[in-house]
Amino acid sequence: MKKSRVLLASLSGSVIEWYDFYLYGTATGLVFSTLFFPSHDPSIGILLSFATFGVGYAARPIGSIIFGHFGDKIGRKTALMLTLIGMGGSSFFIGLLPTYESIGLAAPLILVVLRLVQGIALGGEWGGAVLLATEYAPKGLRGLYGSIPQMGVPFGLVLGSLSLTFISYFTTDAQFLAWGWRIPFLFSVVLIVLALWIRGGIEETPEFKEQKESGQLAEFPIVDTLKKSLEERGPCNWSKTRGWLFQCVHHVLHIDFCHSIFRLLKRNCIDCTYSRLCHHDHYHSNSWLSI
Repeated sequence: MKKSRVLLASLSGSVIEWYDFYLYGTATGLVFSTLFFPSHDPSIGILLSFATFGVGYAARPIGSIIFGHFGDKIGRKTALMLTLIGMGGSSFFIGLLPTYESIGLAAPLILVVLRLVQGIALGGEWGGAVLLATEYAPKGLRGLYGSIPQMGVPFGLVLGSLSLTFISYFTTDAQFLAWGWRIPFLFSVVLIVLALWIRGGIEETPEFKEQKESGQLAEFPIVDTLKKSLEERGPCNWSKTRGWLFQCVHHVLHIDFCHSIFRLLKRNCIDCTYSRLCHHDHYHSNSWLSI
């Protein structure tokens, strides 16, 4: 199996998963508070809309547990194919979802459910993509290979922001709210099909195949993980969670802040997201320092 094909498979899925995830975050401050959480007080609608964004992050640990367990049982490749379907399918259905004006309370409830599916899928994707890359890595390059899926974060951010920017430049604000915002969500199904084709062409990782052939697969992987490593890794997980929490809250809040406080056009608010690329430029270069 060519290493380049494996790295492309881990990166492509990561890019698309983060495209869908950040696309929702960008739309939260610009669209969802108006269409799915209408209120006499705009602040209430915005807070409810941001709450659904947070639901996705609350669901990520659940996704990592579910797909981590099944990734050790049925294979990394199969688990990662399922995460793509979960993320892409939920994004596609968000693009088709009627608004509060059309179906009432059912609209925000369905939106929350779809956001939960996104969070669960992303929780399984990130760790699984890193595992896929590192288990194919030659000796001395595990850190470098493991950094490749992480590059999907800035690429996904750019792709999601570009798609909304492109639509906003060719539509009025009324058209953008009516149907323009839906196009990037619907387009995600094309990206998912492409990523599934790429991942479908790779084999299971050598390490998993070796464990399976030797009968060393754990019967209940999640139980073993919680029993052996929760105490050791708990502080590390919490320190990472704090950084991600700040980063992602900043992503969605600054868009709404620019639009509601400074009265910038929607397209200008979306353009502001590109500044966050500076946060990610160190991942790949620093990976050379690891083994």
